[in-house]
Amino acid sequence: QVQLVESGGGLVQPGGSLRLSCAASRIIYRIYVMGWYRQAPGKQRELVATITDAGSTNYADSVKGRFTITRDNAKKTVYLQMNSLKPEDTAVYYCNVQYGLSKWGQGTQVTVSS
Repeated sequence: QVQLVESGGGLVQPGGSLRLSCAASRIIYRIYVMGWYRQAPGKQRELVATITDAGSTNYADSVKGRFTITRDNAKKTVYLQMNSLKPEDTAVYYCNVQYGLSKWGQGTQVTVSS
């Protein structure tokens, strides 16, 4: 069964940085798109950033210039470098991979607060 293991969440002060990682295992198929989504309390899950296997990226307007998504195809791992974090970035962040099917990670909490 496909597994996604997320790490890197935590508590950070405004203006700080965090790096999220998501490693996929037990996938024998090509992973077309890897991405990060987030869900804040009382809000719907929203796109943060995605990256294709060719390296094309897409970002939500709210994170452009602050967040960077990258992936290591050999390790089947996607990263999200988050800089200049704001309180409104507080949410549970979910990893997603698409390989013909779609798989979600369990989520990792990111809290931005002083």
